[in-house]
Amino acid sequence: MDNADIAANGYNIAVSSCVEQPDTSEAVDIKALYAKIAGIVTRQAELRTQIDAIVAELEEEET
Repeated sequence: MDNADIAANGYNIAVSSCVEQPDTSEAVDIKALYAKIAGIVTRQAELRTQIDAIVAELEEEET
């Protein structure tokens, strides 16, 4: 790194400001993620329906 680069960087010679960090972010397949979420939402609706039926059954038994 030459003096002009150091001056352009505000005389900041910290390694993190002089060396480009690798991109460690994970690529996400949005379509696959959306499909997985849609499956979870569908399953949740099915379970809620089953729970409602069980609660209704229990309420009938109490009367």
